[in-house]
Formats: sequence, C-alpha cells, structure tokens
Amino acid sequence: MPVIPGGAYQQGGPSCWDRMKMGFGIGFCVGMASGALFGGFSALRYGMRGRELINNVGKVMIQGGGTFGTFMAIGTGIRC
Repeated sequence: MPVIPGGAYQQGGPSCWDRMKMGFGIGFCVGMASGALFGGFSALRYGMRGRELINNVGKVMIQGGGTFGTFMAIGTGIRC
C-alpha cells in the first residue's frame, strides 16, 4: 500500500491570529529595546537622574514597545 504524503494526521501551521500575536510580541520586545536605548540617552542628555530617569525611560520603553508591536501585528495580519 503506498504511503500518502501528508496523511490525515499532518500538523497544521499556526493560525493567522497566532502569527499576529507572535508578531506583536516580537515587535514589543524590539520596541522596548530601542526605547531603552533612545529613551535612556535622551533622558541622560536632559540631565535626569534617579527616579525621574527610571520613570521616563520606563514610559518611553512601554510606548515604543506598544507602537512597534502594533505595527508588526498589523503587518503580519496583512501577510496572512
């Protein structure tokens, strides 16, 4: 009996929603890393120190991560 390639038990790839979630996660990580670099340097340039520096860099990291993650998710959804 010949073997059927793919068979009935073939594992399917991730769904479009799963790909969009993964794209958001990767984009969020990249956006947070770039937010840490750019936000940290700009805050130090403005002379921020201590708690003010940490709060500002954290805010820039979250904003950058959310923005870049959203655009990565949209781009991944378009490609599905």
